[in-house]
Amino acid sequence: MPNELMKISIEVSARHVHLSTADLAALFGANYELTKLKDLSQPGQWAAEEKITVRGPRGELECRVLGPCRPASQVELAKTDCLKLGIEPTLRLSGDHEDTPGCTLIGPQGEIEFKRGVIVAKRHIHLSDAEALERNLKNGDSVTVAVRGERAISFHNVILRTHESFRLNLHLDTDEGNAAWQEVGGGHGEIIP
Repeated sequence: MPNELMKISIEVSARHVHLSTADLAALFGANYELTKLKDLSQPGQWAAEEKITVRGPRGELECRVLGPCRPASQVELAKTDCLKLGIEPTLRLSGDHEDTPGCTLIGPQGEIEFKRGVIVAKRHIHLSDAEALERNLKNGDSVTVAVRGERAISFHNVILRTHESFRLNLHLDTDEGNAAWQEVGGGHGEIIP
């Protein structure tokens, strides 16, 4: 990696859920199609108008659904959300559901006993294959990101996720964003060599 700092946009990601086609049908009805509310920073990803209720042993929270549908459903919460719901916080990269807790998902047309797939997402950076190659980085590498400002902080063990279509962004959950005094829309940081 070159000696200069690599500036990066920060996005704070609030709790949300990704649904499989089957789970979408179970919660909203057969052949239901999500309604796009707004595009997200990563190409092809978007927030839907629809929300569902996530229930744990100690409470419930409303979660926005993100589209498009995925092969497997996944609930992404911050640690404070897990504690409120009585769900064991389990830190994972997106898609790694092995030995993760479940919950109850409640939609307007039904509910599902979701056996696993509730995660606290590991902090990660999306970047294109070209950006990674240019800086001698690769998918799965771990870096540190410094955030300047009123509550300056460094985030260590930030995992790189690369793909030809990704746009350069650091994704933090709301607990991490609050610790760095970031707004939900996010701010900026620097990958330090």
